[in-house]
Amino acid sequence: MNTVDMMIHVHPDLDAPKRMELERTLSGRVGIDCAEFEHKPHPHSIMVKYDPDAIAGMSILQMVRKIDPAASRVAM
Repeated sequence: MNTVDMMIHVHPDLDAPKRMELERTLSGRVGIDCAEFEHKPHPHSIMVKYDPDAIAGMSILQMVRKIDPAASRVAM
C-alpha cells in the first residue's frame, strides 16, 4: 500500500464531539489508514494517512467539508 499524509485545517470552534465524529468517519473509509487530530502541536488540524491509489485527496477534503464547510488543506 502506497501512503501519503495530508493535513486539513478545521475551524477552531469545531467542538470535540464533531472532531471525534470526523476521525471515526474518515478512519472507516476504504483507502484511509488513519485520521486523527494533532492535539498538542496543531489542535485545529486533522492528519490523514491514506492510499492515493484507493482514494483521492480531494475526496477526503470534501468529506471533511460536510462537517466543516470552511475546512482547508494545509500545504506541507
